[in-house]
Amino acid sequence: MEKIRFGIVGTGNIAHRFAEAVRNTRGAALAAVASRTQAGAEAFGDEFGVPLRFAGYEAMAASDAIDAAYIAVPHSGHMGCSLLMMEHGKHVLCEKPMAINRREAALMFDCARRNGVLLTEAMWARLVPGTVKMLELVRDGALGEILGVEGKFCYTMDEDEMDHHVLKNEYGGGSLLDVGCYGLHFASWYLGGDITHVSAEADYYNGTDRHTCVLLKYRGGAIADLSSATLLRKPNEGYVYGTRGYAYLKRFYAPQEIVLEREGRREVIPVPYAGNGFEEQIEHFCDCLRQGLTESPLIPPSQTLNIITLSDQIREMIGVRYPQDGEG
Repeated sequence: MEKIRFGIVGTGNIAHRFAEAVRNTRGAALAAVASRTQAGAEAFGDEFGVPLRFAGYEAMAASDAIDAAYIAVPHSGHMGCSLLMMEHGKHVLCEKPMAINRREAALMFDCARRNGVLLTEAMWARLVPGTVKMLELVRDGALGEILGVEGKFCYTMDEDEMDHHVLKNEYGGGSLLDVGCYGLHFASWYLGGDITHVSAEADYYNGTDRHTCVLLKYRGGAIADLSSATLLRKPNEGYVYGTRGYAYLKRFYAPQEIVLEREGRREVIPVPYAGNGFEEQIEHFCDCLRQGLTESPLIPPSQTLNIITLSDQIREMIGVRYPQDGEG
């Protein structure tokens, strides 16, 4: 099988995780890396045995050595780097959140359609075995009618990390975009998108939301209770509640174990990752390309646009704006 050749844009922690997963994925190869500096590209290339190392992103976009680009720069660079790659005919797997706001996301999907390439948000958690199994259980009625979900994704920075881009407004920082997006996707997987009421509260640091709590009410009566934080630690756990019981998920958005509590009986279902959790999304992206698809059937543009639109609404409520939002 001919492998899909990836180029990585960026050399941070998430890029390292992606590179490790590519090595464990049958249908993919890591062909190039691009960094802001030649030294950064060389160091990353040496670590992972990447053949081509580019200083700057334009040269990699113009290269015939890659089929697809993985965008692993801070949020504020997602749109620009994605547009650059797609205008050069490269398919793009872009880290979450794919864009800072709906306007950016719409421009990106328009560019993908215009160039006939695949653009997919890297919502890897949708594709891990635990989520796939949980969705199967819900579809089969194992929990009855789903009436609620809870999810908390909260962490705190160390003192020597306070200069991180996730704490800076100009980079699209804050908990909602960085990790709150997992909760919003999680709720949509089990409750859909027919939301009738949204409420949110937040606390702030440096023009970003350092702790945000969101309640979503759905037309059928279900409620989602979600929270995110960059400077507050909570257990990153979640629940899916139904009329016949509930599921406890230690890592709610991408569980490796599902604990079912139904009618006084407890069942534990192991659902381990194939590797570090990124392998399934890489395989799915490659399979889409081999099938000639320009949209993922599991993470379609409509899903990404709906979640980013909801994020915009929540940010309006909590009063967080970015330079990328423009005036008004």
